[in-house]
Amino acid sequence: MAPQKRPALPPLGGRTPNFRERVVDVLRAALIAGELLPGEVYSAPALAPRLGVSATPVREAMLELVKEGMVDIVPNKGFRVTAVSDRQLDEYKHVRSLIEIPTTVGLAATADAGDLEALRPLAVEIVDSAAKGDLIAYIEADLAFHLGLLALAGNDHLVEVVRDLRRRSRLYGLTALVEAGRLGASAEEHLELLDVLLARDAQGVHEVMTRHLGHVRGLWAAH
Repeated sequence: MAPQKRPALPPLGGRTPNFRERVVDVLRAALIAGELLPGEVYSAPALAPRLGVSATPVREAMLELVKEGMVDIVPNKGFRVTAVSDRQLDEYKHVRSLIEIPTTVGLAATADAGDLEALRPLAVEIVDSAAKGDLIAYIEADLAFHLGLLALAGNDHLVEVVRDLRRRSRLYGLTALVEAGRLGASAEEHLELLDVLLARDAQGVHEVMTRHLGHVRGLWAAH
């Protein structure tokens, strides 16, 4: 069976002071979302038009992703997307559950209401991105939301550990959820999570986070 054609990556919309980092972020999100397929080799000149940039920043970004273990260099051809096994993904999800669930539950008692409300625009962006089927924007907003939430616990090392685990993960089923019109349900959980946190409902937070991370497991099983 021929591989499913993936939607093109969104244009970056022009240079900004952190232009190189922006290219890295977009390519990383495309890898996590499964828009760049495991085992496939991609060249910088071929990817550049899909991002609306030249080949040089794409090549530099891919070299940065080599350091993160997301792609490997294929001499004279480009970069091969590294495969991640189901066992590895399950291990990442297990560690995330051990960290994210109790930490987020603890925020029901400690987080400032104003700090929680400050995350609502990101939650809304996640919902909007899901409705539009914009997987890159969805991945980026989701990452920013969860890391911003965990940062309220005041442990920078914990945030970096979760950032690394999320970068290593793959959500192969996102495209299928978009096509089935089901991504919105997972997206809405971010707003639900904020509401139970603001209600100081620790049990509710535990239930939402457990359900939410369970959806993540289904997303990478869908490939």
